[in-house]
Amino acid sequence: MRIITYNVNGIRSAVKKGFIDWLKTDPADIICLQEIKANKEDVPEKEINDAGYSIYSFSAQKKGYSGVAILTKMVPDAVIYGNGSMQSDAEGRVIRADFGTITLINAYFPSGTSGDERQGYKYQWLNEFLEYIEELKKSRTQLILCGDYNICHKPIDIHDPIGNKKSSGFLPEERAWMDVFFGKGYIDSFREFNKNPHQYSWWSTRANSRENNKGWRIDYISVSEPLKSHLKHSEILPHIKHSDHCPVFLELTELHTL
Repeated sequence: MRIITYNVNGIRSAVKKGFIDWLKTDPADIICLQEIKANKEDVPEKEINDAGYSIYSFSAQKKGYSGVAILTKMVPDAVIYGNGSMQSDAEGRVIRADFGTITLINAYFPSGTSGDERQGYKYQWLNEFLEYIEELKKSRTQLILCGDYNICHKPIDIHDPIGNKKSSGFLPEERAWMDVFFGKGYIDSFREFNKNPHQYSWWSTRANSRENNKGWRIDYISVSEPLKSHLKHSEILPHIKHSDHCPVFLELTELHTL
């Protein structure tokens, strides 16, 4: 099973930058998109189907905002839209697909960069999301959690940890939530394979940040403990450029439970 998580910063914008041609190269079996910024009728479903993928999308009620989608070559047994939290679901932040005993969750974590109110909601969302996945894990033990988490966990995950210590996305409270999250048995799949610094998945559009690799690693594919032995390979793909983010890739070995 090959999985990608990718914040496309507007699926229609990404399509104009060659996203469909990239899909045709067969980059993964399942691709989780965040921030699609499109209602269902505006998603280029036919082009995605023609590239070999079925698409399941969950849009925000607000037009041109947020939204998530799962593109898959594997047929899911079930797709669940939202996680039952009213504001999160109105913002189109969580979609789930079950493949046999595997449950894949694609989530677009809120950003707190626009001010205190959204930062406060980010903390609320984080707590609600953790409660949701912990409850789900009681019956669905094999979880894959893809998404734009909008948090750098460690200083190694950000180009300037000192200068950004008061920036949303690297605040002590956010990083402490990540400690709690990983402490509950979830595994940062990328760090299982790559311990090196300067590995980022998002760059500001200002000051040639991407060209100078002054970025943040805020996009993750985490797995629950029962899937740890199936982790085969993970990498970040900064050469793919349809967005201010880039894809993050994970390959799992054959899962006999599927």
